[in-house]
Amino acid sequence: MEDNGLLEMNPENSGRGKVEIAPEVIEVIAGIAASEVDGVAQMRGNFATGVVERLGKKNHGKGVKVELSELGIKVDVFCVMKFGVSIPTVAQKVQDNIRQTLLNMTALETEEINIHIVGIQFETGKNEPEIEQEI
Repeated sequence: MEDNGLLEMNPENSGRGKVEIAPEVIEVIAGIAASEVDGVAQMRGNFATGVVERLGKKNHGKGVKVELSELGIKVDVFCVMKFGVSIPTVAQKVQDNIRQTLLNMTALETEEINIHIVGIQFETGKNEPEIEQEI
């Protein structure tokens, strides 16, 4: 890891230059990968991301925090699950999808991927008005 917060991909001298990945890029990749899993209702962001999304800009890194250390990459994911799903099963699928997507897109291994369930989204189906029948 460099002092400027970027992750250097190929530190050895290959003569081709170097590739650096910003932590924000890893956040976006992990956020999209987590959102793809069936059972995840939405990702949890802060107030600022909610305001930005209302103005029309989609924040794909919402609900994801990435820490780069000498030991590796630590990813924390904050999400809301759909009601009725198996939380351990969906959380495992989210971890697997993030790990595989990061490996495919960046060739980076993750040290840990922590899933934080911050809420449950219930179905908001429209109830049809009941029609009373005269007896």
